[in-house]
Amino acid sequence: MGKVMITDTILRDAHQSQAATRMRTEDMLPACEKLDKVGYYSLECWGGATFDSCLRFLNEDPWVRLRSLKEALPNTKLQMLFRGQNILGYKHYADDVVEEFVRLSLKNGIEVIRIFDALNDTRNLEMAIKATKKYGGICEPAMSYTISPVHTEDYFVELAIKLEKMGADNVCIKDMANLLLPYAAYSLVKKMRQALKKETRIHLHTHNTTGTGDMVNLKAIEAGADIVDCALSPLGNGTSQPATEALVATLRGTPYDTGIDIRLLVDAAKHFREVAEKLTEQGVRDPRILQVDVNTLLYQVPGGMLSNLINQLKQAGKSDQLYEVLEEVPRVRKDFGYPPLVTPTSQIVGTQALMNVIAGERYKMNPKESQALVRGEYGQLPAEVNEEVRRKVIGDQEVITCRPADNIPPELDKYRKEVAPYYEQEEDVLTYALFPQVAAKFFEYRKAKATQLDCSKSLLNTEILVQPV
Repeated sequence: MGKVMITDTILRDAHQSQAATRMRTEDMLPACEKLDKVGYYSLECWGGATFDSCLRFLNEDPWVRLRSLKEALPNTKLQMLFRGQNILGYKHYADDVVEEFVRLSLKNGIEVIRIFDALNDTRNLEMAIKATKKYGGICEPAMSYTISPVHTEDYFVELAIKLEKMGADNVCIKDMANLLLPYAAYSLVKKMRQALKKETRIHLHTHNTTGTGDMVNLKAIEAGADIVDCALSPLGNGTSQPATEALVATLRGTPYDTGIDIRLLVDAAKHFREVAEKLTEQGVRDPRILQVDVNTLLYQVPGGMLSNLINQLKQAGKSDQLYEVLEEVPRVRKDFGYPPLVTPTSQIVGTQALMNVIAGERYKMNPKESQALVRGEYGQLPAEVNEEVRRKVIGDQEVITCRPADNIPPELDKYRKEVAPYYEQEEDVLTYALFPQVAAKFFEYRKAKATQLDCSKSLLNTEILVQPV
């Protein structure tokens, strides 16, 4: 029992969950001086979908964003979300790329790296954990929480012990779909606290999609959680994290008191209220994301996955079949060996369920991603795959049983050569490695913008020269 620490997600997961990761750096920097005074354990500000979104939609360099935030937040640890061997992309990368990305993330300002794997295959976490320790970062491997016959409480306690042995400073329970209910959270955290070393912190991440997030945080704290994720209220609750202000007020005067002055939070929230309103006006933040959605508990479908399914069905003119698809999702998940539903497995299982329903025949159509998952390209599935389904999806193809990255030769030199025409900084190699096509377009934009700026300066200098003396 003792002071509870808070990681605020306002600069990353909050707007990823509520506004398609569209908050710009210019919307963050004015609040940084206020955020830096709060006394958070950390501010999550990078990783996840921010990297892709910066390049693809905002014409921003994600590395410049990170350096800007570090300069503006000198007293607060910056945290990122790292998808293990996938880094921030959607496929496995070679070990040399993973190590280099960790090195440069820490060099540019990150201090806490939360590392997860969609399948909880610890082999996919090995390199990122080793690199984080090697370059002096705080290592926070995460367990992707889900419910299935194989994902028992003992499964997660044993996984936490394994992560601690691999080098974890913190162990995170990553409840991305808000499936962890309050008393289950209490029991799990209690057993983890007993099993882990005293110095290993337990960090809980949940959402408030089903309306239970505040209670989950509170029960986890009572059981011994050291750190919890929250989001400032303008972008808190709903599909995002529970609101920071509410938890700080709840714990005030108790043995768990955060020590945070709620007036500092209220002051920072004023700025983000304007940002939230702007994101709503832009159409990237739908107020419906604040509604309680029990479909998550019924079908274990995270909010983002549900939105994707609705859009896919709308495009196919099959909106009336939503509930058929939702009912098919758990069946596909069982057939595929009970993968947790988090990026990228949530998209794979959801798309396969949708195709099964639209085709009117199960596994008549199988996307390449479904084939890769069943073939073992993403790692070891938590349970046995339905053999009949496996044959339908991949036929007689051999299943990969080794660590998938063992089949990927070093890639950095290749990417260095390919990015040469655009190269301006060492980080460009990794930007290109993760998103080659999107990065190339961004680099062209950056070059054109720099040329335009140079021309403007030249014109200005010319005007100054012809001024009468």
